[in-house]
Amino acid sequence: MKLQKLFIMQKELDRFIQSNRDISEDVFRKKGLALLVELAELANETRCFKFWSTKGMSERSVVLEEYVDSIHFLLSLGLEKGFEELEEWPKPAAESDLTELFLGTFNAVQQFIAEPVLGNYIKAWSWYGAIALALEFSYEEVLQAYIHKNQTNYERQNDGY
Repeated sequence: MKLQKLFIMQKELDRFIQSNRDISEDVFRKKGLALLVELAELANETRCFKFWSTKGMSERSVVLEEYVDSIHFLLSLGLEKGFEELEEWPKPAAESDLTELFLGTFNAVQQFIAEPVLGNYIKAWSWYGAIALALEFSYEEVLQAYIHKNQTNYERQNDGY
């Protein structure tokens, strides 16, 4: 999947939020924490780790929305470090167990936050791609959901979210 359209849209949204909120501080680590929180929310909606419960995964649309919430912050972090030249979604990680995918993704994101180099950023994308595959989200579904949520984020900003 081509990432350029997503980077462009995210750059515009980030600019809008930062000017709208008059943000001048370095927010890289705050965005990193936001990404980890969104990833945890996604894991919670999949319920993949809840061995004690018989309740199934949330509705597909809810899980997809949580997934793209994470993608917003992943893109934004890359923009913060100038990695928008990443044109294609990297090859997904080989792991297929959803719990292991979340643990690997948490680790990859934390590595990127600690050492924000392109290789670590690519690893984080690779893990996110593997989660999409495990959840059976096509890249087209992710793109359309991202576009929809991006518009919602503008509306929220205009409404004083």
